[in-house]
Amino acid sequence: MDVASEAGSFKTLLKAAEAAGLVSTLKSEGPLTVFAPTDEAFAKLPQGTIEGLLKDREKLSGILKYHVVPGKMTAQKVADQRSLKTVQGKELAVDVTGGVKVGKARVTRTDIEASNGVIHVIDSVLLP
Repeated sequence: MDVASEAGSFKTLLKAAEAAGLVSTLKSEGPLTVFAPTDEAFAKLPQGTIEGLLKDREKLSGILKYHVVPGKMTAQKVADQRSLKTVQGKELAVDVTGGVKVGKARVTRTDIEASNGVIHVIDSVLLP
């Protein structure tokens, strides 16, 4: 959470994590791997989606947990997988054709070290 806050391009993600009551989870000892959508990724969602999700804590929590994988998965480890089991419980497909994608999101920056794991920046919000 602190690393994402310092980066300055994850304001919507941080606001959503706070609204969903997940700040303590994301600040936990870990290790965790977070696929972090940028503010621009959230802006791609249909108008009103973010506002609606901020009012539905359970649904928002499920979506955000779909962006988190237990363990520290470096970019190389992610690329070696066909899918990853998320904290939310569902599998997240990994595709390395023409760059790395998780679900339908392209990984745009990798291996940002955090005290409790690693962050990979993605260009879209993942929906389970």
